[in-house]
Amino acid sequence: MTSVTNTAGRLRRLLAVLTWLAQVGEAPIDEVAARFGLKPATLVAELEMAACCGLPPYTPDQLMDILVTDTTVSAQLGDLLTRPRRLTAAEGFTLAASARALLAVPGSDADGVLAQAVAKLDRVLAARSLVVELDAPEMLEPVRRAVAEGHQLVIGYYSASRDQLTHRRIDPVDVVALEGHWYVDAYCHEASDERRFRVDRIQEVEVGPPSEHRTRTVGAHPAPFLASPESRTVRLSLDPSAVWIADTVAGAGPAEAVGDRIEVDLTVASDVWLVGLLLRLGPTVRLVDRHEAAETGPLVADVATRILQRYEASGDQKD
Repeated sequence: MTSVTNTAGRLRRLLAVLTWLAQVGEAPIDEVAARFGLKPATLVAELEMAACCGLPPYTPDQLMDILVTDTTVSAQLGDLLTRPRRLTAAEGFTLAASARALLAVPGSDADGVLAQAVAKLDRVLAARSLVVELDAPEMLEPVRRAVAEGHQLVIGYYSASRDQLTHRRIDPVDVVALEGHWYVDAYCHEASDERRFRVDRIQEVEVGPPSEHRTRTVGAHPAPFLASPESRTVRLSLDPSAVWIADTVAGAGPAEAVGDRIEVDLTVASDVWLVGLLLRLGPTVRLVDRHEAAETGPLVADVATRILQRYEASGDQKD
């Protein structure tokens, strides 16, 4: 098996290279390649592609000025690309609301740099009456305390997808606020891996001994996606045209070439969501694991049949 390059990862890396080059002006190719973990030939190929990028109407004077010699590379992004962006009123309001949500988290520095930046935004937007409040679930404080003190917790957790209460032993790592909810990222001993639990679904808490596992440093930036307690991993075999799954679907691992197809590990928490994805992909996808295929196959067939019946019924009504 060989790894297929992740498009989103390539783009982030290229932006990092261009930003650094714009600051230093010129640098040896070998130094830039080593700095960003690339082979020199790969770096040159990526920069040659970037040389075709710029601003409309994409005339030569509106493209990025990237010069590659036998030994060095330099990049000039131009005045329009390096000029600080001016925010619209809507963008400024969104930024202010997000910043106030961060300041509402207990422990935030009310007089720090972020608060000073919000004050400047307030003056520009005349938004001094903007207030952001975050609900505090009943179990938020004991969970926070366990994170701070490094203790295990035994929790009673309500699984919404299964409609059942389960008891789990976890080592809390961090508490984060995402999309209007509080979550605790923790090592789950039952799953033998890190999981993200919604705090408002924790119904019971019992403090245990000191934590045994910390899979990341407390206070580090939380992962944008982390499996929930109900999640499982399935392996998909895809037509190469469906490689976008690896780049755009949360919970998808890197794509691997297997013969003339690609395979992707996908973390899913809901059979309904998985069935919807399989129907969308149609004949371009197969479940690699025979057990998963045996479990999910009848469900996909049943949903497809019901969809066809609805189309047929709709057609009869129109006639």
